[in-house]
Amino acid sequence: MHVVATGTLIFLIIGAAGVGVLALALLGSEFLHFGHADVDGPISTETVAGFAGAFGFGAAIVNELLGARTPGLVAGAAAGGLLAAVPTAWLASRLSRAARNMRTDPTPTRDDLVGALGLVVTPVPLNGYGEVRVRLAGHPVKLNARADQPIPAGAQVFVVQALSETSVHVETY
Repeated sequence: MHVVATGTLIFLIIGAAGVGVLALALLGSEFLHFGHADVDGPISTETVAGFAGAFGFGAAIVNELLGARTPGLVAGAAAGGLLAAVPTAWLASRLSRAARNMRTDPTPTRDDLVGALGLVVTPVPLNGYGEVRVRLAGHPVKLNARADQPIPAGAQVFVVQALSETSVHVETY
């Protein structure tokens, strides 16, 4: 039976705590925040968690490889953990900053419906609603549609007005 050294066990606990904090940070929890609450601090939670995880697991590996049972060898294992932790923390910092600052398209609104071309899916009666399919931000969207005149299924239409988030006024195209 192989007995795990006390240093290895402590390093594994540090690594597991780092992974746990990283999981919380990636799930969006502001569990720990370094710096001012309204400003991105100099050190992100992901950076600290990546550092702790890599340090703990790296030091545990080195500790087992050295068979460290003396304070000097445990310190050497900790130095090995630092060699793994510093680049991991830098990479975690860069990746988390890139994810937070990623550019995204604005969310489409009902005003974006005006001018869209579409196709009648369900015939539009004179005083009622039919259905049309239009493309909004590259995605097909099915909407309720009204018109000043009846429009048969399969006709191409142009959105003249957005009556609500889910209904439009259309004309044939």
